[in-house]
Amino acid sequence: MEVLDKLKVLADAAKYDVSCSSSGSNRSNKKGGLGNASPAGICHTWTDDGRCISLLKILMTNYCIYDCIYCVNRSSNDLLRAAFTPDEIVDITINFYKRNYIEGLFLSSAVYKSPNYTMEMIYQVVRKLREVENFNGYIHVKAIPGADQEIVERVGHLVDRMSVNIELPTEESLKLLAPQKTKEKILKPMSLIKNSIIRNLEERKKFRSSPKFVPAGQTTQLIIGATPDSDLKILRLTEGLYKGYNLKRVYYSAFVPVSNSPKLPALKYPPLIRENRLYQADWLLRFYGFEAKELLDEERPDFDLNLDPKCDWALRNIHLFPIEINKADYNMLLRVPGIGVTSARRIIQARKFSSLTFDDLKKLGIVVKRAQYFITCNGKHYGIKSMNDELIRSKIIDKTSLSEGAIQLSMFDNHHSNQIGGLLT
Repeated sequence: MEVLDKLKVLADAAKYDVSCSSSGSNRSNKKGGLGNASPAGICHTWTDDGRCISLLKILMTNYCIYDCIYCVNRSSNDLLRAAFTPDEIVDITINFYKRNYIEGLFLSSAVYKSPNYTMEMIYQVVRKLREVENFNGYIHVKAIPGADQEIVERVGHLVDRMSVNIELPTEESLKLLAPQKTKEKILKPMSLIKNSIIRNLEERKKFRSSPKFVPAGQTTQLIIGATPDSDLKILRLTEGLYKGYNLKRVYYSAFVPVSNSPKLPALKYPPLIRENRLYQADWLLRFYGFEAKELLDEERPDFDLNLDPKCDWALRNIHLFPIEINKADYNMLLRVPGIGVTSARRIIQARKFSSLTFDDLKKLGIVVKRAQYFITCNGKHYGIKSMNDELIRSKIIDKTSLSEGAIQLSMFDNHHSNQIGGLLT
């Protein structure tokens, strides 16, 4: 198969892996080197500061030894297969970079022959890019569960970010849909990457010349909707990953059935709204000081699809509102629907000079149409007379956006029937 044909097959397959974010790295360039990992710059992804950059996002191969029921690349699936050699990936990356198509590489792979063999092939790619081609652009690769620690560490010293896809939220789900994989094999490289990053940071305090290890941190991906696991289980897992493994991001991927297995749910459309609610809740965990137990519990284990998690929490805790905008502390301001991190800081700064009015809030970037039900300005409430949670809920929910039969657009194409969901290992 020609290289361009391989590129078409393996780039198309790689686009369904969503754990791709390129930020946080500042790798120093060598004299005469090529590329740079930090400036703004054939997939588009978003950095933490909002920049949109371009990456060559491909699989090394879609040949796989595993037969995970939820995965499009499972060994039993009849599809066109291809495999790049390390030299081919290096050549494509360098040529695309020189043509200003990309700013870096996102390299994943199905598990070919064995985890060690696959990881060794990935190492050959990044080694040749860094040491032979002097490429200093951003590189994000997948650590293959089951690969030896020594190979993972060698790769980690050459790349900017690594990720290990957990895929399914519970051990029971793995046994049901991916019996060849184990929780221990998935978590082991995550723990290794975390500990190596910490050790490397300590080494660099003593020896500034020590090579960096995964300076942009690690990420993971969870499949949403392939199993009956609740949002509460998923959110608890997410919280544990952030606290226990220092992950930069947890990505969520709405599941689209790729086989007729009775073990998979019969979905008409991928649960994209549910995926969005989990992303919103994830944001609340990372930046707003919320805990998983505040957002969901055993009595309410799933998010309300008609209302974002922050609004839902506020309505369930309506006794805490309204708060006075000129007196509330920063943490409480963050819990007001319509007030974000930036606007909360603006409120704190602005009210040092004068009391804020409702009109002032509009100028500070607050979504007043939502916040008005939960705040007062100088003692005046601009919402409705009653603080009845059901009445406020009816005012907030946009009934037309979630009307019966509404279809949420795909992030990849215009037809749900063409979507291929699942995980690329």
